[in-house]
Amino acid sequence: MDHSIALVTGANKGIGKEMARQIAEAGLTVYVGSRDAARGQVAAEEIGGDARPLVLDVTAAASIAAAARQIGTLDILVNNAGVSDDPQTPDQEDVDTFRRVYETNVFGVVAVTNAFLPALRRSAHPRIVNVSSGTGSLTWATGPEFPHSGAHAAYRSSKAALNALTVFYAHALAGDGVKVNALAPGLRRTELNATAAASGGDPAEAAAGAVRLALLPDDAPSGGFFSWDGTPVPW
Repeated sequence: MDHSIALVTGANKGIGKEMARQIAEAGLTVYVGSRDAARGQVAAEEIGGDARPLVLDVTAAASIAAAARQIGTLDILVNNAGVSDDPQTPDQEDVDTFRRVYETNVFGVVAVTNAFLPALRRSAHPRIVNVSSGTGSLTWATGPEFPHSGAHAAYRSSKAALNALTVFYAHALAGDGVKVNALAPGLRRTELNATAAASGGDPAEAAAGAVRLALLPDDAPSGGFFSWDGTPVPW
């Protein structure tokens, strides 16, 4: 593969940082997206290789536009930045909670993807990876083998929306050769929520799954939803 430049949003910590690290270790240039310039700089230095900090707030149009102006060509976009909500059911969460979560997890992905499409279209092998969640699978949510309490309504529904966007972008960009896929990383030790911080698995394991999707060959699938180990996840 002739990939050379990647961007990972929300990459100054957690799974995003590990994704950036593994991409850099593969010999690529990787932009470490971070809302905070200082934290992004520290993360890039810790990652090493050709890791470069990039100030990027996926909820701010001016920040997205400024970041896009800095990158002329982009081969890989990993939409990793995400936020969660408190473990409440829809009747307990107010509309502002849904707006806050969707602003990052859904609208931020649309804004960033659209802003960087001109750069991606200049790539010979463009790839987009959307970091979703198994909790966004409607098949799993309605199946008896995966019982859910109805908690985290804003987060889970935002990931279901992200899955739908993955399919739409895959079809819309097929003519440009862009491979667009979603990843279910599994519960990982991150700051996403208290459960993840206390009992999640190794972020590096999930990051490896994202890197595999980022480096797909040209005959690989597009518009799919995959677990961290490569297993297809039902919509």
